[in-house]
Amino acid sequence: MNFHRKFSRQSDLEVNLIPLIDVLLVIVIFLAATTSFTRVSQLKVTLPQAQAGAPADSAAINVAISQEGLYALDGKLISGQDADDIASALRNAVKAGKPATLVINADALSSHESVVRVMEAARLAGIRRINFAIQSPH
Repeated sequence: MNFHRKFSRQSDLEVNLIPLIDVLLVIVIFLAATTSFTRVSQLKVTLPQAQAGAPADSAAINVAISQEGLYALDGKLISGQDADDIASALRNAVKAGKPATLVINADALSSHESVVRVMEAARLAGIRRINFAIQSPH
């Protein structure tokens, strides 16, 4: 009895791809079934257009902010640089009979912090109407 089998060394090994395709198909079906398709809703917003016109109130309180961070109230330099000093100057201007409307004239190179500081000072002084002056491109 000879139990030894004789294999030819020239026979090629085959890789059966059918089980691999079946597994990949199951994975694709699982991913397709568990994926949530959310629809992102968008709001249609009509943005306002900025237009330069004549100032509505020429008697408003004007605060100018320079590039260096200096503040001027109606052409007079404010001595302090923090929000409390600017707020006290704004309160004095409101007590002097000026309307409670603030117009901020900021230099293009002034810091955002300087503008926010004036807005905070206006809040502390009780001024609720704040306008920003713009320069027309012409």
